Amino acid sequence: MTGRTITRADLANAICARANVSRAEAADLIDQIIEEIVSALERGEPVRMSSFGVFEVRRKKERVGRNPKTGEEVPIESRSVVTFRPSDVLKRIINEPPCNGR
Repeated sequence: MTGRTITRADLANAICARANVSRAEAADLIDQIIEEIVSALERGEPVRMSSFGVFEVRRKKERVGRNPKTGEEVPIESRSVVTFRPSDVLKRIINEPPCNGR
């Protein structure tokens, strides 16, 4: 691992180079994709991307937690969380030994 984080700008540059569109158009496309994913999750719909994975909203129940410093019990309210489950294809790709192309 390189420790480098891929940003929206990096993604836009990659799309710009591969799809023959301007950097601004690529950035707009990324924003539209993210907005669509967020909208689907807000509606409670899972987002399935073939060969990549599934984003889902899961509901966590209220529970009792503990303050690690004092040991005091603290109620943790119920909440929604976004989870990502990678596809078998993605798991296989990231577990392959690195090759010269990647």
